[in-house]
Amino acid sequence: MSCYHKIFQIQSDRRPTFNDVTEQMLEAIQKSEIKNGIVTVYSQHTTCAVLIQEQSDDVNYYGTQLILQDMVNGLEKLFPRCTTEGQYLHPGPLHIEIAGRERGEEAFWSLNTDAHLRSVMLGRSVTVPIVEGEAQLGEFGRVYFADFDQVRARERQVRICVLGDK
Repeated sequence: MSCYHKIFQIQSDRRPTFNDVTEQMLEAIQKSEIKNGIVTVYSQHTTCAVLIQEQSDDVNYYGTQLILQDMVNGLEKLFPRCTTEGQYLHPGPLHIEIAGRERGEEAFWSLNTDAHLRSVMLGRSVTVPIVEGEAQLGEFGRVYFADFDQVRARERQVRICVLGDK
């Protein structure tokens, strides 16, 4: 059994962002030379998610595919955007104090509870079977890295692990 790792960066915005990382995943499978196994695409960031969705050919004015915007609109009903302290129980005053003291964070950066909840609901990784060197995504499946944090733009890391037999 062999294992191959790939890490790359993407840039988020101050709004929900989606990056199609399918090609990077397929490239990792090819470079790994694994013929039968699995590939996992993972986010280590607690306000981000990784998901499989159909590619929507239409986009809104921001360039977000309509099916992904539909998902954001639905998630907004479950977890409304955090706009002020006290809207959610988290973050509490102790979290704000520690984040400022130990990590140099601005207090308003913690107004991203909605992003944390959306990430947990959708999941931070997907695993796709590899059969005869091909990812089994289905006819229309694409892998997207989603960042739901709307308080600041950041560079994010995407991790890919390919595991299996050559």
